[in-house]
Amino acid sequence: MLLIPAIDLKRGQCVQLRQGAMASASTYSDDPPGMAKRWQDAGARRLHVVDLDGAFAGEPVNRQHVEDIVAAVPDLPVQVGGGIRSAEAASAYLDAGAEQVIAGTRALEDADFLRTLAERFPGQVILGLDARDGRISTRGWTARSDVDAMTFAVGLHDVDLFAIVYTDIARDGMLSGVNAAATQRLAEAAAAPVIASGGVKNLDDLRTLKALGLPARRLLGAISGSALYEGTLDFQAGQRLLDEEP
Repeated sequence: MLLIPAIDLKRGQCVQLRQGAMASASTYSDDPPGMAKRWQDAGARRLHVVDLDGAFAGEPVNRQHVEDIVAAVPDLPVQVGGGIRSAEAASAYLDAGAEQVIAGTRALEDADFLRTLAERFPGQVILGLDARDGRISTRGWTARSDVDAMTFAVGLHDVDLFAIVYTDIARDGMLSGVNAAATQRLAEAAAAPVIASGGVKNLDDLRTLKALGLPARRLLGAISGSALYEGTLDFQAGQRLLDEEP
């Protein structure tokens, strides 16, 4: 499993939100490329980058900052999300060197778009599956639906996705513990590997995920933002734990 640091961008700064509320942003750096290098130097094997402004605007807003991050760590796989609602937006990030793009809102509202995107960019598309109480939320988490996240994911068994980032919105940025039960159900049912997101606080959360005993083809890793920035989780200790033989 991978421990994947998150770099969330708001007006060009590295921030973390609580439950997706923009007004709750805590700022940790005004140097996104420098932050990317920090995690690379710590031994990260993948980065999770999100254009928060883009998620709300419906189109990339921090594109230049994202591209600066990708250019700063050319040997580190970077997955990018936030406002990717067209093939052109996805293509621009991939052409700039991003390893994968994360399709959220439009993919969840238009499954045909997701299928077409995955066909055009095989192995380079991640589904951003964001849920509150098991139901999908979109448009920067401001729009709630009655669609069951598990049902939606299972219905994509024939779509060539690199992975599914599953975020429990109620836990995101709250340092309240990862939703291991929901993560396990999704990882066992979906065709694509799952990346857990939301609530990771410390080593105990990583131990809980590791104890599920799922192979990487089921549970690829866990994203952490607030815990890493607030210091409740040390990156190197976390990745070392995940690397240990069971």
